Amino acid sequence: MPARTGTAHVVTTVRKYKDQVYRTHLLRRSYREGGKVKNETLGNLSHLPEALIDLIRRSLQGETFVPLAQAFAITASRPHGHVQAVALALQRLGMAALLASTPCRERDLVLAMIAARILAPHPKLATTRWWHTTTLAEEFGVADATEDDLYAAMDWLLARQDRIERKLAARHLSAGSLVLYDLSSSYFEGSTCPLAKLGYSRDGKPGLPQVNYGLLTDVRGCPVAVSVHDGNVADSQTLLPVVQRLRADFGIDQLVLVGDRGMISNKAIAELRASDGIGWITALKSVSIRALVEQGQLQLGLFDERNLVELRSPDYPGERLVACRNPELARLRAYKRDELLAATERNLQKIQARVVAGKLTGADAIGVRVGKVINQYQVAKHFDLEIGATRLQFARNPARIAAEAALDGIYLIRTSVSASRMDAPECVRNYKALANVERAFRSLKTIDLKVRPIHHRLADRVRAHIFLCLLAYYVEWHLREAWRELLFADPEQAAKAHRDPVAPAQRSAPALTKAARHALDDGTPVHSFATLLAELATLVRNTCRTPGAGPDAPTFALVTTPSPAQQRAFDLLQTIAP
Repeated sequence: MPARTGTAHVVTTVRKYKDQVYRTHLLRRSYREGGKVKNETLGNLSHLPEALIDLIRRSLQGETFVPLAQAFAITASRPHGHVQAVALALQRLGMAALLASTPCRERDLVLAMIAARILAPHPKLATTRWWHTTTLAEEFGVADATEDDLYAAMDWLLARQDRIERKLAARHLSAGSLVLYDLSSSYFEGSTCPLAKLGYSRDGKPGLPQVNYGLLTDVRGCPVAVSVHDGNVADSQTLLPVVQRLRADFGIDQLVLVGDRGMISNKAIAELRASDGIGWITALKSVSIRALVEQGQLQLGLFDERNLVELRSPDYPGERLVACRNPELARLRAYKRDELLAATERNLQKIQARVVAGKLTGADAIGVRVGKVINQYQVAKHFDLEIGATRLQFARNPARIAAEAALDGIYLIRTSVSASRMDAPECVRNYKALANVERAFRSLKTIDLKVRPIHHRLADRVRAHIFLCLLAYYVEWHLREAWRELLFADPEQAAKAHRDPVAPAQRSAPALTKAARHALDDGTPVHSFATLLAELATLVRNTCRTPGAGPDAPTFALVTTPSPAQQRAFDLLQTIAP
C-alpha cells in the first residue's frame, strides 16, 4: 500500500442534541486513493483547551510560534495612562490655542508644566527629572528641557497672562454674569522676594512672610483670572482693581460680584454704587446684625415659622437684606462657645490656684498672667474679672452670653440686585457659591496642585508660578466635572438650584450610596481624583525591540489595553468642552 502523505489539519464539527450544542475537534489528514480524495482521522482533540486547539490549527496552517521572550525584548516601561488622560483634556479644552495661536517651544513647555502640576507637583528642577519617569516628556516633546528652559517659559507665559485671561473670560463670563471673587495667601520659603510681607496668614503661619492672590471664577467655581499682591494687602483693597479689569480688559459692563463680608466693605460698596451696571452680593458682620435687632428692624420672632426673611432698612438705602437662620448652625455655635468658655475657665483656674497658694501676687503680675489667657479663644467679653493684690475672681456674664446666643445661626445677605432679577432664596444660594472659590483654594494650596511653599525669589516668577497653578486648576476643574460619576462627588448638581438655601446641605441619594458602598453600580471602586489618576497610571507604554539587536536598532511601542473602567474614564473625557 502506498504511503499516505497528505497535509494534516483540524476539523471542527458542531451538532445539536436535546438543546445542547456539542463541538468535536478532530485531527485529520487528506490523501488521494484511486483518484478520490479521502480523509483519515489521526486523533480526537476535543479534550484539549480551546486555546491549544487554536494553536495547533494555526501551526498546521503554516504560522510559526516562538516563546514570548524570544519574540521581543522590553527595553523600557513607563506609566502612560494618566498622562494620556491629561493630554486629552488639554486637547479638548484647546489649551494650546489658548496659550498661543502659533506653535513654539515655550508653548510646549508650558503645556508640559501644566500637565506635570496636575499629576505630580514639584519644583521646576524636580519636574525635569520626574517627567522622564513617565511618558510625559515624550508626549509633549520636552525630553531635553532644563530647569532654565522652564523658567524662560514661565517668563513667556507671564507676558501673555492678560491675553489668556481675556480668552478665558470670553469663554465663561458674559453680560450680567455672576462673578465670584476671594483672596487667599501662601507663605514663602525665604525673604528676598519683594512680594513677601508679613500679613494676616490664612495658612496658620503668622511668623512667615507671604504673598496674597485673588481668584476670580464664574458661579460654578471655574477659574478665569488671578491677581497677585503683596502679603500685607487687605482684602478690600484688591476688589476695585478687579472690577475695573472686568470692565476695561474683559469688556463686561454689567455683572454681579459676589464676595464675603471682609471683601466687599462699606467703602467698596460706596465706590461700586458709583459704577453703573455693577451689582453685588455680600453679608453683614455680626455687629451690624446686632444693631438691626436692637433697633427692632430685625425681629427674631419671625424665625419661629420660617428660616428666611427679606427686609429693608433705612441704614442700607437701595439695598435688600435677606435674613437667614440655620438651626443646625445655631447648635454648632452654641456648642463651640460652651467649649471655648470651659477651656478659658480651666486656664483661669490654674492662675487662681497659684494666687491662692501665694505663688503669684500683686495685681499687676496677676493681670499680666490673666491677660495672656483670657482672650486666647476670643471669649474675654463673656467674663467678669476681679483682680487684687492677693486674689483673682472670675465668673461668666450671663447677659452678654445670652445676647450673643440670641443671634446663633443667624446671618444676613446684603445685595443691590433687584428682586425682579434675583429672588431672596437665589441671593442666598449665590452667596453660598463662594464655597466653590474656597474649594479652588484648597485644591491650589494643599490637596492637588500645591502652590505652596513658594521658593521663587523674583516677583514676576512668583506671579508666573501662581498663574501656572491657575491654568492647571482650570484643567483639573474640567477633569473633575467630566469624571463626576466616577468620583465621590455628587452627580446631581442641578437639584441644588431647588433645595432650601438655608437648610444644611444634603447630598443626593446616589452620592450617599456611592459613599456608603465605596463602589459604583457595576461594582467598580469609587475613586478620589488622585486615586483615579493612579489607576490610569497602571496603563504603561512598553518600548520593545527584537532580542539581540544593537542599541541603534528600531524599536516599537506596546501600550497596556485599558480595562472597561479605565476606558470609561477616557470616554468621559470626550464630554469636555471649552
